Amino acid sequence: MYEEQQSEEHGPLAGFTVGVTAARRADELGALLQRRGASVLRAPVLRIVPLADDGELLAATKDLIDRVPDVVVATTAIGFRGWIEAADGWGLGEVLVDRLRGVELLARGPKVKGAVRAAGLTEDWSPSSESMAEVLDRLLDEGVEGRRIVIQLHGEPLPGFVEALKAAGAEVVGVPVYRWMPPEDIAPVDRLLDAAVSRGVDAVTFTSAPAAQSLLSRADERGLLPELLAALAHDVLPACVGPVTALPLQARGVDTVQPERFRLGPLVQILCQELPARTRALPIAGHHVEIRGHAVLVDGALRPVPPAGMSLLRALSRRPGWVVARADLLRALPGAGRDEHAVETAMARLRTALGAPKLIQTVVKRGYRLALDPASDAKYADA
Repeated sequence: MYEEQQSEEHGPLAGFTVGVTAARRADELGALLQRRGASVLRAPVLRIVPLADDGELLAATKDLIDRVPDVVVATTAIGFRGWIEAADGWGLGEVLVDRLRGVELLARGPKVKGAVRAAGLTEDWSPSSESMAEVLDRLLDEGVEGRRIVIQLHGEPLPGFVEALKAAGAEVVGVPVYRWMPPEDIAPVDRLLDAAVSRGVDAVTFTSAPAAQSLLSRADERGLLPELLAALAHDVLPACVGPVTALPLQARGVDTVQPERFRLGPLVQILCQELPARTRALPIAGHHVEIRGHAVLVDGALRPVPPAGMSLLRALSRRPGWVVARADLLRALPGAGRDEHAVETAMARLRTALGAPKLIQTVVKRGYRLALDPASDAKYADA
């Protein structure tokens, strides 16, 4: 009951910081996270460039008009709409739609179906799972030998999809509607990388495989890849919208969390479940204390804590009730140098931020300890 009340008051993500790597729909994802209490660090790692003026898309469109395929697979709503709009701009919109009426048109998911129907077309089939794997299974079950299959691309790789169709005897043609490009401003990406390796974020979200790969590549360029992989493996939760998005991370040995439905809403919901479950709740000096990313819940009240204070609190919470020496706490402080007075200053600010000074006890000439409730000492004695 207590946990339900605090979630309603503060939101399940209160006290957590989440990095958002998306370019498209970043505002929507950020708003969903903030509505649930999270602080959001936006860092679009890629930008999506429409190919309306690109000869590659024009050539693919003319080729489809001249040589009508047997099957067209529409993979994304924004991509399909962009293709039709680009064709309209070239004066080829009507003839393209006319050609598409005469082919087997497959749409991956309800949003794609909506875009198909908005163009005056009707899909022949759409998978209930919204999965390209189910689209592939259908095509292979139908038999694709000698058939010409056009796939509307959206910048993301389709691992094994094209290869499987070609192996089964199909001619596969990709229609590249968008192209992924590096961001115009790399500074937000570097800020996110720095925050991830210093554990200044609690989670990083990914909505496309190219975005995941781009962040890894930038970390490699800066010599931070080992540190980033270590952070994602232990302290910073990588959350991907689906299994294809997760592939670049999994190839580096990083486990991710993914929602069952590949949508932004379920992605946020899985963070609402996972991040609070990773926090530590302790009974300290008669208070219920829950330590989150950049804040602490004290008896349900959200207490923002400065970064130095959070570093001290985490060091103390690793062995609750045990004395931690000033020298060890000094090492936990980022950039504190050798002056143990920095510990005293940060500790004073931490106690003020917590609003309950007795949570942390000073042990004269030794250091500090969390004032763990006596009934809990045995439970945490070997922590």
